[in-house]
Amino acid sequence: MQKSDGQSPLVLHASCVAWKGRGLILVGPSGSGKSTTALHLMAFGADLVADDRTELFSSDGLWARAPDAIRGLIEARGMGLLSARTAGPVRVALVADLGRAEDQRLPPHRTVTFLGETLPLVLCGGGGPYPAALLQYLKEGRSA
Repeated sequence: MQKSDGQSPLVLHASCVAWKGRGLILVGPSGSGKSTTALHLMAFGADLVADDRTELFSSDGLWARAPDAIRGLIEARGMGLLSARTAGPVRVALVADLGRAEDQRLPPHRTVTFLGETLPLVLCGGGGPYPAALLQYLKEGRSA
């Protein structure tokens, strides 16, 4: 999949994993757990798309891929860079912000827009069972 509009990709300080071709972008400040959450999701069967920096481009939806220099690598604090099976480019289905905590038990539907494409957004800061819940969201979506 290539960009069709000729624009340069948007590079985010983010990690991205995929479940059966559905991409999840993990955003948040340094140290918020993006790589750790990606590793948890990979342990559940997700594939790595990108760690630390994720390239986004628009082409009939929002797509994510790894920059060539870091493709297939993920940082594990205290262990260094690990090799990983990669996927991508993948169509982005969900964005999780690990830097902002959700304060509502049943939150409203939130969205975020990148490159003119609006996506569902969940707030996952502050810990909790987020890797499992994020994977379930990718698999089946959100009700109500």
